[in-house]
Amino acid sequence: MAMYPRDSGFAAIEEIHAAALANLPADVADFLESGAGTQATLQANREAFGRWVIRPRPMSGVSAPDTSTTFLGIPLAVPVLTAPFGGDGLFGAEGHLAVARASAARGIASIVPEAGTFSFEEVRAAAPAAARIAQVHPLDSFDAVVKRIRNAGYDALCVTVDCPLPGFRVRNRINRFAPDPGVFDGNAVGDGTPSVREAFTRLARTGAPCWGWDQLAEATARQDLPWIAKGILTAEAAAAALAAGASAILVSNHGGRQVDPAPASLDALPEVAAEVAGRVPVLLDSGVRSGADVFLALALGASAVVIGRLAAYGLAAAGEAGVRRVTELLAEELRMLMILAGIPDIPSITPATVARRPGS
Repeated sequence: MAMYPRDSGFAAIEEIHAAALANLPADVADFLESGAGTQATLQANREAFGRWVIRPRPMSGVSAPDTSTTFLGIPLAVPVLTAPFGGDGLFGAEGHLAVARASAARGIASIVPEAGTFSFEEVRAAAPAAARIAQVHPLDSFDAVVKRIRNAGYDALCVTVDCPLPGFRVRNRINRFAPDPGVFDGNAVGDGTPSVREAFTRLARTGAPCWGWDQLAEATARQDLPWIAKGILTAEAAAAALAAGASAILVSNHGGRQVDPAPASLDALPEVAAEVAGRVPVLLDSGVRSGADVFLALALGASAVVIGRLAAYGLAAAGEAGVRRVTELLAEELRMLMILAGIPDIPSITPATVARRPGS
């Protein structure tokens, strides 16, 4: 019997990536693949993972490692969440409906976007076991949006703090990229409140003041949901988020799509984790492409990783089945590495299990 049967579907994430790009129009593929500015941050995210190696512990007797964990009380079969990428209808007709259903099938959680193609309520109804966290922007509509999120049954908020407006994305500008606004307006409620897309446009045109930490602290204090600060890259920002009441920190440079050049997320992780010092969980996104990347992020201080482009690749390649296969492959590689490295469970993935690559 062949070790890798030909009828097993996508055999590797590289195949899913290739299928996704083959299925997408060129300008949508550029929107998915590109970063801000010169794309230095986009490149740095991947290079950062290459500066670390796993330190194997052979003959450990580990044969059935436990990959499960929890995050803010949410059980995860593997330490992965899907990211709140907007415009999801560009990559598949069912967008985050499919992402959430695939996440539920794999036993992980989805962070559902405010600027998505489908509403918070629709995604929650499609997969209540996975659609547990809702992402919001610190805008004047915050209270009204959070009321809807709470009424829909979500467990937590993810507040994006690094995106008062979109970054300077050169490839999108060159392409004159102008998708149907509806793919970002799934949560527009038609009551006169501007959508996220409209709010960003207004901010860019008028220079209206953006929120600060004090305003965010006041707004979140009015709510009864724990919240994640998404977009943290420095110890100073982590300290400010904790002072504002954050229940978790998401180390992220928005996949290289905001500030360029900015620190790679993995490079920033140890600094942020040291500042947090175990007081709240720390997540990482940006640059994760494999189970090995998940291992390295956990070793350097993350409780779990958040995947955006990988989930979008799966969605574009084969809809819900493609997203499910992405998460299966991540889980399979992580499990194999834990066996090979002699790691019995997720808490045992510590800084001692990795080392800087010589010369890096």
